[in-house]
Amino acid sequence: MKVLTLTCAMLLMAGISANAQKKEVVNDSNTPLHLLQPAYKVPYGALSVEDVKNDMDRVLHYLEANTPTRVVNKNNGKVITDYTKINSNSQLERGAFRLASYEWGVTYSAMLDAAEATGDPAYASYATDRMKFLAEVAPHFRKLIEAGKEVDPQMKQILTPHALDDAGAVCASMIKAKLKDASLPVDELIANYMDFILNKEYRLADGTFARTRPQHNTLWLDDMFMGIPPIAYYSLLNENKKQTCQAEALRQVFQFAQRMWVPEKKLFRHGWVEGMGDHPAFHWGRANGWALLTMCEVLDVLPEDYPQRDQLMELFREHVRGLAALQSGEGFWHQLLDRNDSYLETSATAIYVYCFAHAINKGWIDAMAYGPVAQLGWHAVSTQINEEGQVDGTCVGTGMAFDPAFYYYRPVNVYAAHGYGPVIWAGAEMIKMLKAQHPRMNDSAIQYYRTEQKTNEPIFHVEK
Repeated sequence: MKVLTLTCAMLLMAGISANAQKKEVVNDSNTPLHLLQPAYKVPYGALSVEDVKNDMDRVLHYLEANTPTRVVNKNNGKVITDYTKINSNSQLERGAFRLASYEWGVTYSAMLDAAEATGDPAYASYATDRMKFLAEVAPHFRKLIEAGKEVDPQMKQILTPHALDDAGAVCASMIKAKLKDASLPVDELIANYMDFILNKEYRLADGTFARTRPQHNTLWLDDMFMGIPPIAYYSLLNENKKQTCQAEALRQVFQFAQRMWVPEKKLFRHGWVEGMGDHPAFHWGRANGWALLTMCEVLDVLPEDYPQRDQLMELFREHVRGLAALQSGEGFWHQLLDRNDSYLETSATAIYVYCFAHAINKGWIDAMAYGPVAQLGWHAVSTQINEEGQVDGTCVGTGMAFDPAFYYYRPVNVYAAHGYGPVIWAGAEMIKMLKAQHPRMNDSAIQYYRTEQKTNEPIFHVEK
């Protein structure tokens, strides 16, 4: 009898509970459904300067600890402080990243901008300390080269560049640093780099930067960034070269675009081969980033009334339109931009965030249209900065190919140096944008306003 009574009681309570649950079902009649919280895969909504700075600081501290500025004996690791004693057994101490790769040229440029955006001199010091170090040891390693001795490959890359990858991005960063501080002792390094870029780099018959791999007379979209920004910025450093360098920078952009811009996609192809009939167009994310970044750099240098600057601006804006349309719902862009089954990639996303935010800050594009794109992109990028300050999800160094599998299966790695500079650069420009613009939530969406709104409370609009 007790068992029966208990069973009845349990059934009654279960019925009451089920009935209560049934009454609590959310529906259109009892709940404003547009206020339900979405299950975003990356953060969405409000973003503060402090949030961005905290993420950037983790990256800075990680890089400070993992890119030493010491010369050591490669056999026993002993630190060499008297640089006159540098010999064939001497090398730069190996950290996690090389100090003079093109990826680190990007990082140095980013650090200089980050110092300006944040007011934190540690960022600029990171770049200039390493530039001073390289300038100080370079003459001693050069003596070894001139004597026909074995030389640390990293220093050989600096002193005897053989490709734009060896010279361009580092040179551009040194020029920018020199423009900020005339006492910086990098003149000889800049002169050496510029001699290679202007006089020794391989070119097509019309002067366009080219390579002889993987096919003869191949254009790589990457080389827009590897070669053009140092020429543009050199025009600000060397008055005698101002006109010729600005003209050359613009000419290179248009000659690349003539062959590599795909107008129906509003994207660039990654590779182009002279004499090739059909050109399969693989729109690799990071290479398109280098192209967009190059246009930012040239637009920054050219005077407002410079001939054909408007034409360059229109190409830049068309590229922005093409890229904005391809941002994923997670805020990232894909490894192959127009192929949604290719993976989401960090370095390209960070470059686009920088370029979009920079263009907004310069007044080239509308914050109302593209501010949310940049902010969503930064939220995505921030998820790839781990607690140690490493940047994940970055495609490793990549050649050029004419099949999709090559791009789909490129590995990602926290030691892919390509991610660090773009992340710092993106953060710096996001800070500038957040300080200058007026983003706020409205009806659960981030909106950018041209003027500060009177209330911080969200404005909700319920459709009738």
